[in-house]
Amino acid sequence: MGLLAVGTPLAWPEAKKKADQVRKWGIEQLLAIWNRAKGKERDMLLWGDEIEYLVVKFDDKDRKVRLSLRQADILAALAADEELSKRGGCVPDLQNISRNTDKLPVFHPEFGRFMLESTPGKPWGIGFKDLLDVEPNMKWRRQIAKDHMEADEGPITLTTFPRLGTKDDFTCPYFPPSGDKLRSQFLPDKIANPHIRFPTLAANIRARRGRKVEINVPIFKDVNTPVPFKDPTVNYDLHNWPEDDDVRNGAAKDDHVYMDAMAFGMGSCCLQITFQAKNITEGRKLYDQLSPLGPIMLALTAATPIYKGFLVDTDVRWNQISRAVDDRTAEELGERPLKHNRWRIPKSRYASNSTYISLDPRLRPEYHDPDLVVDPAIQERLVAGGMDPLLATHFAHLFIRDPIVIFSEDLNHLDLDQTNHFENIQSTNWQHIRFKPPPADADIGWRVEFRPMEIQMTDFENAAFSIFIVLVTRAILSFELNFYIPISRTTENMETAHNRDAILKDRFYFRRDPFPPRAVKINGSASGATTPMMLPSRPPTPTGPIGDEYALMSIDEIINGRTNSYEDGLPGFPGLIPLVESYLNSVNVDVETRCDLARYLDLIRKRASGQLWTGAKWIREFVRRHKEYKGDSVVGEGLCYDLLSEVEMVEMLGSGGGGPMFKVGAEMKPATADGEPAYRRQEHADGSS
Repeated sequence: MGLLAVGTPLAWPEAKKKADQVRKWGIEQLLAIWNRAKGKERDMLLWGDEIEYLVVKFDDKDRKVRLSLRQADILAALAADEELSKRGGCVPDLQNISRNTDKLPVFHPEFGRFMLESTPGKPWGIGFKDLLDVEPNMKWRRQIAKDHMEADEGPITLTTFPRLGTKDDFTCPYFPPSGDKLRSQFLPDKIANPHIRFPTLAANIRARRGRKVEINVPIFKDVNTPVPFKDPTVNYDLHNWPEDDDVRNGAAKDDHVYMDAMAFGMGSCCLQITFQAKNITEGRKLYDQLSPLGPIMLALTAATPIYKGFLVDTDVRWNQISRAVDDRTAEELGERPLKHNRWRIPKSRYASNSTYISLDPRLRPEYHDPDLVVDPAIQERLVAGGMDPLLATHFAHLFIRDPIVIFSEDLNHLDLDQTNHFENIQSTNWQHIRFKPPPADADIGWRVEFRPMEIQMTDFENAAFSIFIVLVTRAILSFELNFYIPISRTTENMETAHNRDAILKDRFYFRRDPFPPRAVKINGSASGATTPMMLPSRPPTPTGPIGDEYALMSIDEIINGRTNSYEDGLPGFPGLIPLVESYLNSVNVDVETRCDLARYLDLIRKRASGQLWTGAKWIREFVRRHKEYKGDSVVGEGLCYDLLSEVEMVEMLGSGGGGPMFKVGAEMKPATADGEPAYRRQEHADGSS
């Protein structure tokens, strides 16, 4: 998250009146960017990662863990640290950052007052030394953050806090639920960052929608789970706000865990990777080719089996965030005939991609979304302004959305040297891959943001997935790989990725033959010249039925390869890791570096094959084997304390090549005889906190 704008936000009735003005000015700013930067060239690939933390507070005496709402205090402590300031500073929201020395990591606020975001102090390059610096840098960031927290606090990399929204005091300090922005049964307004953008975003999404957001996650039905399950935390007798009628009108579904506020989604943590391409052509190619990989990486990183103190029957966060910011009206959802709105919109503004944008001749018309909604006037204006029709269609689709947060000060005049109106809509289209034009005020190129991955419990895992997706992009560009499948199949794959144990039990649509139709000569790159390598030639991309170009594959086949041939005799899919290894073979990598990289690839390989559990599987098994668990899907306070203590221990002790904690059939020992995790008890015995 970048620096937060300050101004006077408009409530939704007034913002609605200004929406067309913001859209029009945003498009003019986009055309100005296009004309300035369409020929921009960079020398090399740069990339960066974003890590998000939950800040939790342990109460060892009562075996409780709570969310700490001290985000502002922690950032202030980081900014006030004289030693860090001498080295350049690390909180750009509170201080002027100097980047002349050792490139301290950077910390930003996030939506929840219990969250922190960290990024490296400078972009990573493609050099292999940079890849091997990622994990130490992530560990350094975590340690810096922890050093500026209270002794009983810690930065945890879990997607969600397991008991967010329960009836107990799950935050510190405690605030009672409700407030005029979220109007939630379960959460206080004060759980959100107080910067005016965040409460306004939540309030205007709710107001535009005409009711609270509605999030229902299927309950995991264990041996003692009530049938039907009716969420016991829901109060049907509340009359504080008009939206309290939602549950009386059926918002809370049987056999589901019900949530009603933006914070249940935007209070989630994830791992995001942003790539700077050498030019717009490369950026558009990366955007397209990474899109089909999104659901695969979502399933591989699955880490979210608990919501609101209950085990649920899904493994990932994506749809919950999607519903948490879904501002579509009843008309746009298709629940009522169109009268006040222009379109029925199939997806939330937080959703999988709906467009391809590359001018790649391999992009067939049949791959596009047949139900894509675009604003024809915006599309026409962009084409008239010089943008090609394909990219104009992409932005005309994004701009069917209303701007949610409008500052009155921004409406005084249009500044074509700024991007505020464009970013107002671009940045609130949270798609799983985001195409990012260069900003107006920095020497930065065209970028692609890879957004689907779940945050992992350990820095080793987060580094492994970051490095893997970087190497995949190098293989894509070096070997001219083709992963195109119809957009609708990627949408289906995103849904499949939510299934419990999807990584092992489900199959995903994926392109059968990724190779170009001719032999490709690969010369050395990145680290220096090597002996050229020839990729095997494959048959040309079919011009026949689209359905012949892809097949249902397991995650193991997609990652590690399929050795057996397809029914029509074509060879099996080579596998993403073998493709990455072929890329590494084609460049000058010394043996020691290659062995270090192999540790990270081995985690991906074993996760895909089932030799190592996903975080979601490990958490679910930890809960089900815990002595306090009653087989009723409930994750109690003591159990939650033990779980997060164990998560903290796993990271503190290091996870090596995946760690014994994540191996299939690993023995779970969540607590000592007196109920306290062994390593925390040892800390106290040593006199440390």
